[in-house]
Amino acid sequence: MDVIAIDDPTDAQLREWHDVLTVAHAVGPAGDPAPDPGLTARHLLAGEDGSRRRLWAVVDGDRLAGVAAVRLPGEPGAGRPGEVDIQVRPALRRRGLGGRLLAAAAEGLRADGRTSVISQVLAGTPAVPFLESHGFECVLTLRGMVLRMDDVPAERLAWLLADGPAGYRLVRWRGVVPDEHAAALARAKHAMADFAEYEGKPWDAHLVRETEEVVAERGDDLYTVAALCGDVVAGFTEVVVPHGAAGRAAQYDTAVVPEHRGRRVGIWMKAAMLRWLADARPEIREIETDNAGDNAHMLAVNEELGFRVERESREYLADVAALPTR
Repeated sequence: MDVIAIDDPTDAQLREWHDVLTVAHAVGPAGDPAPDPGLTARHLLAGEDGSRRRLWAVVDGDRLAGVAAVRLPGEPGAGRPGEVDIQVRPALRRRGLGGRLLAAAAEGLRADGRTSVISQVLAGTPAVPFLESHGFECVLTLRGMVLRMDDVPAERLAWLLADGPAGYRLVRWRGVVPDEHAAALARAKHAMADFAEYEGKPWDAHLVRETEEVVAERGDDLYTVAALCGDVVAGFTEVVVPHGAAGRAAQYDTAVVPEHRGRRVGIWMKAAMLRWLADARPEIREIETDNAGDNAHMLAVNEELGFRVERESREYLADVAALPTR
């Protein structure tokens, strides 16, 4: 079986790639949503969020035995790490195919000038010992949480909305941020350590619009609720409804600017988002989110709203120079 680069996936290769993801998911922990074929194709055919993507596969006749995708954010040589995802058909594991795919991915990372790479995997899966055996170290634990919309009583949302902090007001928009809020939203993202830069660029109104346009270009819908204190964006929360979503939306960023924390701004915004989605998108039955295991405040907010932990994932980091070569 040979490892090949896939520069322009054919329809047959897209189907095979999705099949690899599907059979790998079938033997994984419960709670992780099944792969969606349309989403698989979009991820493989187009870069996301100002990034490029490179693909490799192990070919077994007309079938793909294993696959590797590398995401390269920013320009070649950018200081940000690359991202790698490797999947092998369960029946063909422990034959060295994952290691060969990792070596091919490492070659691509080196060619792009990357010095580090991250990989996010589910805890309790074979991916954990695989990464650790190849020099990856766990740098972050994430708790995957899901909220079932039917579990949130309407009267509970009404109470949270009525209990909003004094001196603030809520605004909301679908899609790209309106011009009157773009600069303030950029300042809010820039004020927070987690958002101070995006792909190595400082936040400004143009970059905010650019990143939101990427979501629209994918065919997904971005919903944003922001809390204003005067004309200042004190916090914001974002939810994306994927194109053709089968009842599940994804929580993107939620953040409150440091000087506005401790006033229940976050839970107020998120309650407003739930009410909006219930009215505007009644087909959405669940919302999924990932929280860092040490983010006690946001975990508490989500648990108060009714989110429940369904899975745990880990983010691993490795030096590209230490990865195997072909």
